[in-house]
Formats: sequence, structure tokens, C-alpha cells
Amino acid sequence: MLSELKKNIAVFFKRFAVSAALALFCLPFFCSGSATAATIRSLRIGQNAGGIRIVFDTNAKIGYNAFLLSSPRRLVIDFENVTLNASVENSLTSNNVLENPRIGRNVDTGAARLAFDLKQPAVIKKAFMLPPQINFGWRFVVDLEITTESDFSKHVGAAYAVSDDGGSSSQSVKNAKSVKTSSASEKRNKAKKIIVLDPGHGGQDPGAIGVSGVYEKNITLSAARELKKILDAKGEYKVYMTRNRDVFIPLRERVRIARRYKADLFLSIHADSALNRNAKGLSVYTLSEKASDKEAAALAERENKADVIAGLNFAEHSKEVSDILINLAQRETLNRSSEFATFMVSEMRKSCKLLDNTHRFAGFAVLKAPDIPSVLLEMGYLSNRSEEKLLRQLSYRQKLAKSAAAAIDKYFDNMHHASLF
Repeated sequence: MLSELKKNIAVFFKRFAVSAALALFCLPFFCSGSATAATIRSLRIGQNAGGIRIVFDTNAKIGYNAFLLSSPRRLVIDFENVTLNASVENSLTSNNVLENPRIGRNVDTGAARLAFDLKQPAVIKKAFMLPPQINFGWRFVVDLEITTESDFSKHVGAAYAVSDDGGSSSQSVKNAKSVKTSSASEKRNKAKKIIVLDPGHGGQDPGAIGVSGVYEKNITLSAARELKKILDAKGEYKVYMTRNRDVFIPLRERVRIARRYKADLFLSIHADSALNRNAKGLSVYTLSEKASDKEAAALAERENKADVIAGLNFAEHSKEVSDILINLAQRETLNRSSEFATFMVSEMRKSCKLLDNTHRFAGFAVLKAPDIPSVLLEMGYLSNRSEEKLLRQLSYRQKLAKSAAAAIDKYFDNMHHASLF
């Protein structure tokens, strides 16, 4: 186990070494640029079995033109009126698809240029801008899909470039829609998204106990079943549950279940409790090692202690190694979790009362899968008499489930996400 962890850490930390000559070549590039140019602050690369996602963090919407070249195979991206922070150069990495990253300028237009050599044939699946959201500014995303040599050769050159509407390449703008996916790509696009629902608590762990004596574990299981019915009826998802009966499942086992199913999305469902009986409202949590407030920190500690109930220790390795692996692997996963949380808040607002600062952050163990966007939903307070009464009603749980399903639809339809690793 230790050798495997060391190997994983080495892979994460491996960076492509940019030569001294390239650094000298890029020096004027970093120092130039107009006062009004947008700035690309950082770059992140995620990888899955079928392709690569490159994410650029920027302070404004940018113009871009992405295309493929051959002999050797290359991905080239030109940026209009953009400068890059020097830290971007340190973010450039090699992997089993991309190698030999380099920065320069388009000699004809003066546009900032980033190029990668392709170890494997790949096509540009899509390129798009993501607007600012909670904790994130503008992002430019390029998705590559691994393909055959023959398919790659059909997508080389300006005729298959992908540009924004304001890009400088009129050819690429006109021809961006002509890019066609391979049959393998079409099959992947039609594949059902995998969702794992996690009804909180269970078995000897009742969770919160309501003012009438109702157990959180029963409320969460019923709510998860209702949501599964709705999602199954859509025919677009494969939905699994970490438990479908009253049994205890350790927190980290819930995460392992989601990973075994190769989930595209993980939703843990809970109902809250507080000493203040007037507290009420729904909230949505995503992972943060540093909780957003004392209440969130206390809630995370209370939930995480559930592992102790069975008298088992599920820590697989040291905290130091865990933190390193989580921090490295979760960059894009946290991004996607936050985007899903935003959809959840928007849809849930239509169904129920929300807590102030509805999207919150805490160190929940069930949110720590490094490769699965994960959100924890607190449906309301069982310690509040009126809210407990609502949560005990099937019709109310169904209403919440419909809103959650609508958020899931928007997450996949609008953001076009897939598993990252």
C-alpha cells in the first residue's frame, strides 16, 4: 500500500521540464500584452480513460481558436488579446496524451499561442467558456477525446478549428459546426450517466432524532428512494444507492461504493438537527478541509464520527498522504461539485425555505472521493417542529426529489460533464 501511494504521489508531482532555451523564448511573451488584455492565471489538466480536459482560469471572457496539426500530431490554441501569468508555465504537464508543452505567439496574428504534442491521436470534442460561479472566476475549457489515427487525420487543420464567436479565424468560426464525432464518441455520448445516491446514516446509527421521535435514517432513505424513482423514469441515468434498507455502512465505504460504480455524480442525503429549535432551512454542502463556519465544522465532525459507531477504523493511510492526494486530485472535482451545488440551490429555492448562505463548505468524509463530483444535501431541521412535520410528509419529500432531479438534469445537460479520472 505504501509503495502504491508513493507511486501515486510521484505521478501527481511529475512535471514536464521546460528547457532553458524555451524559458528565454517565452520571457518577452509574459512581459508583453496590452493594458486591456485578459489574463490567464493558471491551467489544470484532468484525465480519464477516454480523453483529456484542460481548464484555463482567466479574469475575463477570452477569444480562442483551437485546432489540430499533424507531422507531428499537435494541439494548438491561439488566444486573442490575452497574457499569461508566469505561473501558467509551471502548470504545464505531460501525461499519456499530451507532451512537450510550449508557449509562444502566432507569427501572423501576434496571438498568444499554446501548443502540445499528442502522444495519441485525439480530436477536439468541444471548447467553451464557463462564466464565474461561487469560488470560481471565468474558465476556458478544452475537451479532447482519444480516437483512431484515421479519425484524427480527418480533423486536422483550420477547417476543423473550434473558435468562440469573437475569434479572429473566420474559417474556424464557419467550420466549427462541421466537426463530427466518431462512432465511439457517439456511443459514449449516449451512455447513461451514473448517479450514486447516499441515504445518510442507517442501522445502529439513527442520525438526528426529530422532535416527534422520527429518525433521520428513515427520512433520508425514503427521500433517496423517491429521487431514484424520478431519475429511473427519465431513462437517461443509471442510479445506485449506497443502501436501500436499514443497515449501517461506514462513511468511507460509501465513497468506495460510488467509485466501484464509477459514478459521474454522488449525492449524500441528510436531515439536520440543532440546539436552536427555531433553526430551519435547506442547505447544500461541498468539500472544504476548512469549514465555512463553526456550525458547518461541528456538523462535519458529528457526521464523520459515525464511523466510530461500528468500532472500526477506516483510515487507509496517514493524514499527510491523504491530504496530498486529495488536494492534488480534487482540483477539477471540487470545481464540478461547486457547479452542481449551484444548480441544486437554484432548483431547491423553488420548493422550500433555504438557509442563508445556502451553499456551504465542510470536511464531510463522504465528499472526499478525489474523482467524483460530490454534494451533501441537508433537507431541513428535524429539531424544528414545523420542518420536521414537512419532512415526514411523502408529498414534501417528493417535491424535494423533483427539484433535485431538475438540478441533476441541468448539471449534465448544460455543463456537459463526464467523469474526470
